[in-house]
Amino acid sequence: MAKIKSLEDLKKMREDMKNKISLREKGERIDNLIQIKVSMATCGIASGAKETMDYMVNELDNRAVDAVVTQTGCMGYCYAEPTIEVTLPGEEPVIFGYVDTDKAQEIIDKYIIKGEPVDGIIPVNFKSIKDE
Repeated sequence: MAKIKSLEDLKKMREDMKNKISLREKGERIDNLIQIKVSMATCGIASGAKETMDYMVNELDNRAVDAVVTQTGCMGYCYAEPTIEVTLPGEEPVIFGYVDTDKAQEIIDKYIIKGEPVDGIIPVNFKSIKDE
């Protein structure tokens, strides 16, 4: 356990614990929540995925949008990094490419809150076994 040397250290530790508890509690009802996965493989991180993820976490929290934002490995769309997958409750996942903070804002405003389409969707180009 890290040593606490200041009030700021204590506040940061408290915030980290609150986030872990919140994620654990939301995990029990994940199908009823907006799920956002940010691709954080090397190519995504190099393209700014960390900033995108931080922005989405903070913005959704500020707006009190009940969502779970997690990181994932490579989605296979290295050419379009940073990429995110957004799954609205009861809907199929949608993958967006080139998601910087401006694009993340647009996705939150239009797609997540209003349910409107947003440019930047990476089309599904495969079939799963269950589709046949």
